[in-house]
Amino acid sequence: MATPNELQTRNFDSLLVIPSAARNNMFSLEERFEILKTYFQSQCCVAETVRILKRNMGRDRGPTEGAIRKLVRKVREKGMLVDDRSGPRARTVRTPENIEAVAQSVRQNPTTSTRRRSQQLSISRTSLRRILHKDLGLFAYKIQMTQELKANDHPLRYQFAVWAIDQLNNDVDFGRKIIFSDEAHFHLGGYVNKQNCRIWGSEQPHTIVERPMHPPRVTVWCGFWSGGIIGPFFFENDAGNAVTVNGERYRAMLTNFLWPQIDTMNVDDLWFQQDGATCHTSRLTIDLLRTKFNNRIISRSGDVNWPARSCDLTPLDFFLWGAVKDRCYADNPETIPALKNNITTVLSEIGAEVVQNVINNWGDRMAYCKASRGSHMNEIVFHS
Repeated sequence: MATPNELQTRNFDSLLVIPSAARNNMFSLEERFEILKTYFQSQCCVAETVRILKRNMGRDRGPTEGAIRKLVRKVREKGMLVDDRSGPRARTVRTPENIEAVAQSVRQNPTTSTRRRSQQLSISRTSLRRILHKDLGLFAYKIQMTQELKANDHPLRYQFAVWAIDQLNNDVDFGRKIIFSDEAHFHLGGYVNKQNCRIWGSEQPHTIVERPMHPPRVTVWCGFWSGGIIGPFFFENDAGNAVTVNGERYRAMLTNFLWPQIDTMNVDDLWFQQDGATCHTSRLTIDLLRTKFNNRIISRSGDVNWPARSCDLTPLDFFLWGAVKDRCYADNPETIPALKNNITTVLSEIGAEVVQNVINNWGDRMAYCKASRGSHMNEIVFHS
C-alpha cells in the first residue's frame, strides 16, 4: 500500500494510463486526476479541496467530501483512478432460450407460483424472478376481492351516485353532513391463515395451532362523519357478552347513545345513512330516525334508497373497519375486555385530517360510480 508521502511524489501522469471503460463513471479521468491533484495541493485537506473544486467545476458538478475520500482511498490501496472492473459477467442462466421458455410458461399458465415454475423449468427462483422482471417486464399482481353485484344492483347504484353528485353540486359540504353508520364483528384472536404461517426448524415440529370453531367476538356500531368517529357502541348483554343486533336493541342504541351525541352537534341538516339490514329498516326504526333526521334518511325504506351490496360506497366498509382491524390485533389481545379496549383506542387515534380525506374520497367514488354506470370502480379497486 502506498503511503501519503509516496503519493505526493508520484508522477500523476502515470495514473492516466488506464482502461477507457471508466469514462461511464460520474467523473471523467481528467476530472479524477484534477480532484486528486487539488487534494494534495491543498495539503490533504478535504474541505479545502471541496471549496476549490466547486469554484472551478461548478457547485452542482463539484465532488462531495465522501467522493474525494473514496477516490483517495482507492488510489492508496490500488494505485489507480478507475474502478477495478473486468467487464460484465457472462449470463449463464438468463439465456435467450431460457427467457423464451419462461415467457411461454407464463403464457400457458400465468397463475403458477415462482416456486412451481422454477421446478418445472429447472431454473433457480432468483434467476426466474430476474427473467420475469428484467427481461420480460412482468409483475406479480394480487387478487382483489370485491362484493358481487347482481344485475339489478347496477342501475340502483348509478341512481344513487347521480343523486349524490347533484347534492354535491348544490352544496360542496354535503358529504360532510352525512353520518354513515354500520356494525362490524371483531373475533377474539382472529383466524389462522395457513398460507401465511410458516414454522422454521431442523425437524418437523408437529405443531398444532388450536382455535375455537366459534371464537368469542364483539359487535361494534360506529358512526362516521366529518366531525369524527361516533362510537364505538358495543352490542352486549349485562354480562358483557355480544348479542345479536335486532330492531329493539338497535332502537335502544339510537335513543340512548346516538341521540345525546347528535344534540351536541351544531348542524341542523344532518343526513343519516344505514344499510338494508332488517333491524335498520323496520317501520318502527324508520319512524324513530325521522324524529331526528326528518326526511334526510339514506336507507332502504328511507327517503333516498341505499343500494344493496355497496360496501365500496360507505366509508366504514372501504376504510374504517379495515383500518381498525389492522391495528387492534397488533398485540394479540387474549380477552374480550382487551379487544374492546384496543378497538376504542384505535378509533380515538383517527385524526380529523384522515376523516376529511376519507369524506373527500367518498365524493370521488360517487363520480367513479356514475362513470361506471353502477359497476365496480376499476379506477379505485385496481389503482396501484
